Amino acid sequence: MTDSPLQPPGGALTAAPRAPDPRLRIVRPGALKLRRGGQLDPLEVAFETWGTLDADRANAVLVCHALTGDQYVAGDNPVAGTKAWWPAMVGPGRPIDTNRFFVICANVVGGCMGSSGPVSAGADGAALGLDFPRVTIADMVEAQRALLDHLGIRRLLLVTGGSVGGMQALQWAAAHPDRVIACAPIATAARHSAQNIAFYEVGRQAIARDPDFHGGYYARLKGEVRPSAGLAVARMAAHITYLSEASLEAKFRDPGRRRLDDGLPFRPAAEIESWLDHQGRRFVSRFDACSYLYITRAADDFDLAADHGGELHRAFRDSPVRFCVSSFTSDWHYTPAQNREIARALNAAGARVSYVEIDSDKGHDAFLIDSELRDGQPFAESMRAFVQAAARGAGLA
Repeated sequence: MTDSPLQPPGGALTAAPRAPDPRLRIVRPGALKLRRGGQLDPLEVAFETWGTLDADRANAVLVCHALTGDQYVAGDNPVAGTKAWWPAMVGPGRPIDTNRFFVICANVVGGCMGSSGPVSAGADGAALGLDFPRVTIADMVEAQRALLDHLGIRRLLLVTGGSVGGMQALQWAAAHPDRVIACAPIATAARHSAQNIAFYEVGRQAIARDPDFHGGYYARLKGEVRPSAGLAVARMAAHITYLSEASLEAKFRDPGRRRLDDGLPFRPAAEIESWLDHQGRRFVSRFDACSYLYITRAADDFDLAADHGGELHRAFRDSPVRFCVSSFTSDWHYTPAQNREIARALNAAGARVSYVEIDSDKGHDAFLIDSELRDGQPFAESMRAFVQAAARGAGLA
């Protein structure tokens, strides 16, 4: 087969994520009515937990994953064969200490790791694809609330997450302030900028224009047909926004970043190009293209002020929740200015809020990168201090 710009060179792309592992724990706590109409019945939520819930059920922490994350925040993913995505923050002795706290992380609805989503089977047994109803960040939070009800947890000590996970954390605090003691949104926004929408739209169009997309019903076709090339390109474009110019320059310094090529203009000719190609290929082995469409659209639609007359501070009026908003200086995906806007709105609402701006050259992914999270690093220590203060305020030893 001849390589084309739509089909990245270097061999066949892995067709699709493997089927969900039976170790995934699925709960069906009832139908979920969706903001944009329709419902999920039954609702399926795949989740993992770490630590032990205390006798008063008062030490629960909910971690919300980002756009392409999953429920495996502190343990290996048996489905995709990947490592935990936040082991430097969640675990024994870590800032979110699983020796003290009961940590829950759930795959969002619309995802592809066991929760209700486009890969879920319809009445005919085939994957729903684009027949799956549109979901919002608020729907993701309501599914998590149903999960907590199922687990018998009335109130969270802490809800936290970065990026799209931070949106979920903010939605939790705005929609259910009586069920949250502390909230730590990280590197996020209360609504998407036009630039963010533009980047996500490039990714969606790359998927939709892949000839193997088949109107979103590729999973119903025989064989291993998937819009893998389009999904890989979408991931490549998005991954650039997660890093900073400084971090890319450090990773691909001259003179070693150029290499010999065969002269074809669409084949990787530089180390950074080959690296991006690798990122795309690795991604399609663990993620579904339709899930990518649904979750990016949910992030684009998120506007926390919309239900409050366009005034963000009204979403948190008289909130009893304690907040810590964190951002990173080199993050141009969700900028410090966007996070300061959240902190200012919380101040205007009279909420208890701290704002931490971490000096980092790692870009948006700074909150995930291990070197930024070792003990003694500013972000890790600010999170540790906030979690401990929340625990003391809640009367936990």
